[in-house]
Amino acid sequence: MFLLAGCTIATEELDPSNTAQEYLGLHERQNRQQLTELLDVDPVRTEWCAAFVNAILELEGIPNNDDHKYPLTARAFLDWGNPINPQDIKPGDIVVFPRGNQGWQGHVGFYVGRHASGKWVILGGNQANSVRYDLYDPKKALGIRRGVRPAESPGSMPKLFGPLE
Repeated sequence: MFLLAGCTIATEELDPSNTAQEYLGLHERQNRQQLTELLDVDPVRTEWCAAFVNAILELEGIPNNDDHKYPLTARAFLDWGNPINPQDIKPGDIVVFPRGNQGWQGHVGFYVGRHASGKWVILGGNQANSVRYDLYDPKKALGIRRGVRPAESPGSMPKLFGPLE
């Protein structure tokens, strides 16, 4: 959302985890049809954490990773958005973790906050076959990424008045 104040443009914080919370508790078997419609994949037959992140980004109007060569892999998000240092992490940032024993495997979800234990609270899909919060060790994060809405790209202006001369 853009607010015009003189000649400056203010933007809301980018936090797609708010939209992701609307799907909390959905399970891949009990809510298979609803998740299939959201994800465009069958969650029972497909590892769906990346599909969930892509779907939430799309709902938020944030460019997702669907144009990546491997859009349904968690590690594809290491190529998405802007890299963020761990000390600069904010709610809504996307975090990629390792999973399994193959180099291409991983898990991706939205950072929500820090637990008293020091672990990160991650909201994601396909966490115990559901959309839920889980705790992850921040030392194991492969990468943290932050998206940008197209109108927030450097040098761009909202299209409120048409082309500028």
